[in-house]
Amino acid sequence: MIIDLRSDTVTKPTVNMLEAMLNADVGDDVYKEDNSVNALESKLAEMFGMDEALFFPSGSMANQAALKLHTNPGEQVICDKYAHIYNYEGGGASFNSGISCKLVDGHRGMFTAAQAEASINPPDFYHSPLTSLIAVENTTNKGGGACWDFEQLKELRTVAHNHKLGYHLDGARLWNALAETNKTPKQYGELFDTISVCLSKGLGCPMGSVLIGKKELMQNAIRVRKILGGGMRQVGFMAAAGIYALDHHVHRLKEDHKRAKEIGEVLNSLSIIQKVEPIETNIIIFELDGSINEQDFFDRLKAKNIHIIGMGNNKLRMVTHLDYNDSMHEFLLKSLKAM
Repeated sequence: MIIDLRSDTVTKPTVNMLEAMLNADVGDDVYKEDNSVNALESKLAEMFGMDEALFFPSGSMANQAALKLHTNPGEQVICDKYAHIYNYEGGGASFNSGISCKLVDGHRGMFTAAQAEASINPPDFYHSPLTSLIAVENTTNKGGGACWDFEQLKELRTVAHNHKLGYHLDGARLWNALAETNKTPKQYGELFDTISVCLSKGLGCPMGSVLIGKKELMQNAIRVRKILGGGMRQVGFMAAAGIYALDHHVHRLKEDHKRAKEIGEVLNSLSIIQKVEPIETNIIIFELDGSINEQDFFDRLKAKNIHIIGMGNNKLRMVTHLDYNDSMHEFLLKSLKAM
């Protein structure tokens, strides 16, 4: 038994998902003739109450397209210092869009409306980049799966509106936030100009993310996707997996959250653990104390076929997911207690 908790991206399609993929009605998506892709895009646009949606091969590409749609070269996006678009997309904001990031020193990847407003450069001061976009991430990856308070997101919407800025949500793990906070996709659709959602994390698909947004922005999304190399052909096999996941895998996300919190309780009881970040969803971030080094901890777990990942700065991470079951959970908890 191999227990892989490095990420929720390591899952494999279920038997029923594979069957849905096998029966997909496909065509050439570059010509917009793939019925399964069209169905997925329509389903998500309707789910969020937004005008249009476009399927992308990855979350990074969907986010990069959103940045391009909202900005012009030389402009600036406001985001948290932990933001995925800044830390984990290969410098794509500068490479693809020619923009810079104004980093906010938030808390666990989240910042306030006052912090955002203070980060806006005066539009008539031509010495500084023109601020054109506020981007948030929910849940926050480096923030340990933290969920934004919805009222805080509404306050940021007001700031964006008052200053005529775009408002983008990196919703790679938005499904987890929705499950934990009992908010609806339509409530998010009312707030944001664009939203990217991932199908290959909590929902367990082999690949794919979807960018959803307002018509005036999305009309150029397919052109940007093409420029980024994201034109795909019979990708409906993947879209069918997404449709299946939306219908069958969203409701079970709280199971992942419950197991993550139980892992956190055990970690908190260990003398070798210095700190466990608050756990809201499926991500556990913790720090070791000085009595054991990171590599020794990894090796002890690896000897039992348990795999986790480092986050830098002496932080380690586990992520629960669809392929992490009850028997694995019991074995992991037992193994941790014996550390």
